[in-house]
Amino acid sequence: MVGVDRPVASSEVVRVQMSRQRRDATAPEMALRRALHARGVRFRVQLRIGRTRPDLVLTRARVAVFVMGDFWHSCPRHGTRPKANRDWWAAKLDANSERDHRQRAALEREGWHVEWVWECDDSDDAADRVVALWRPRTGRGTVTVTDTD
Repeated sequence: MVGVDRPVASSEVVRVQMSRQRRDATAPEMALRRALHARGVRFRVQLRIGRTRPDLVLTRARVAVFVMGDFWHSCPRHGTRPKANRDWWAAKLDANSERDHRQRAALEREGWHVEWVWECDDSDDAADRVVALWRPRTGRGTVTVTDTD
């Protein structure tokens, strides 16, 4: 959307709300970070990998985690489209989705596993999915049974 002028906000309330949207450390991201930390998983935050910057990066396991806002990244279950400035928003949200898919493909070509966690996902379920990717790639957290007799 480079070079495309933003439309005027439909109201002052909307303008203020949109200007306060966080880019990182959102409530869903912080909930996931706490859940992963409680499971013993350590990660880097906003680490640049090539031309992208995932929300969480498990470097040793080569897992990149993106916490996707339902609105901004067009969640297939809960994504909505604004009624005001409909054409501009459709182009903006479509461009976001296209960028998400390009970034995912680029990271996967480089040998990374990419996990998208949606804002609407339960943070504990999402943490369990990430841990399931992390464990076999690091050998951590696996149970080894030894015979002591």
